[in-house]
Amino acid sequence: MKTIKQSGLILAAALMTFACSKPSDTVEATEAQEVSQAEGTTLNLNPEASKIAWMGYKPTGQHTGIIPATTGTVTVNGPEVTGGTFSFDITALEIHDMEEGTENHGKLHTHLQSDDFFDAANHPTATFEITAVEPFTAGDMVTDEEEFVSDNTPKANSELAPDAPNYWVSGNLTMRGTTKNIKFPATINVADGAVTAKAGFNIDRTDWGLAYGDEATVADKAKDKFVYNNVGLVLDVKAN
Repeated sequence: MKTIKQSGLILAAALMTFACSKPSDTVEATEAQEVSQAEGTTLNLNPEASKIAWMGYKPTGQHTGIIPATTGTVTVNGPEVTGGTFSFDITALEIHDMEEGTENHGKLHTHLQSDDFFDAANHPTATFEITAVEPFTAGDMVTDEEEFVSDNTPKANSELAPDAPNYWVSGNLTMRGTTKNIKFPATINVADGAVTAKAGFNIDRTDWGLAYGDEATVADKAKDKFVYNNVGLVLDVKAN
């Protein structure tokens, strides 16, 4: 039985650790994997219809927004996705829980773009490149991790995952100059010369060097002076 476990933002010391699953079935932020040559027909990403929604949390509040897609391709062979690569514009990151133009919106946007988080001046783009697509079978499940409970506890992996995933997707995610391979459940549909894909999961932001307010370094979490390492990501991708 395959399981997901991902610790902690955009998943505390490791993206997940759980002892009861087989190592090959454990979803972690592992080292980057080799990308094999994809076979089939290449479709172009529809940037206007593709995005990453993000959710960041701290015990005293939370923020939401999107990171727009810019370019990308998906390779399909019949009904199967065999590869894909996508780019996202960090500098165009949007914050949706605050009114644009307000002082607090400006402060948060500046902070997220700074070296504390994305370091967008040096790393303006995030990329994701598919390394494997495997069937999500009837016995597979998404396993959640314990979180420090507060008024703003991050959503669990099972809450973020699509209702009826049919594939596990693995790929190299690059942010802030660091590349890690991640694996998550997704719902993918290939029909009429088009691909639609939806997915939702957590990543540990510290695996990519976004370590501001790292909860693993907080001696007393009851003081609420940290940012959860778990960041929720919800992907919506369309290509034709």
